[in-house]
Amino acid sequence: METHITDITHAIQLAVAPVFLLTAIATLINVLNMRLSRSIDRRRQLEQLIRDTMDANSINKLNEERLLHVHRLRVIYLGILTAVLSALMICLVIVGAFVGALLTIEVSRMLAICFILAMICMVASLLLFLREVFLMLK
Repeated sequence: METHITDITHAIQLAVAPVFLLTAIATLINVLNMRLSRSIDRRRQLEQLIRDTMDANSINKLNEERLLHVHRLRVIYLGILTAVLSALMICLVIVGAFVGALLTIEVSRMLAICFILAMICMVASLLLFLREVFLMLK
C-alpha cells in the first residue's frame, strides 16, 4: 500500500509541469483568439467600405486588404487548432501518468509519444502565430 501511495504522489509531482504548460497554451490560445476577433472586425469594416465606395481604384485596394485578412483568418484558425491539439495531448499525458500509477502499468512510451506530439503542435502553433504577425505587417 505504501508503494502505491508513493507512486500516486510521484504521478502528481510529474503532472505539475504539464499543468503549467497547459497554462502557457491557454495564454497562446487567448492571444490568437484576440487577434482573430480583431481581424474579423477589420474584415467586416472593409466589406462595408467596399459596399459604400464607388471608386473602382479604392474598391480594388480595399478588396486586396480584405483578401489579406481572409488569409490571416485562415492562419489564425490553424494556429488555434494546433494549440488546442497540443493542449489535448498534454491532457493525455497527465491522464496517462495517473492511469499508469493507479493501475501500475507501463505507459512511458505512450506518454513520451503524446508529449512529443504536443510539442510538435505547440511549435506549429507558434510558427503560425509568427506567420500571422508577418501577414499583419504587410
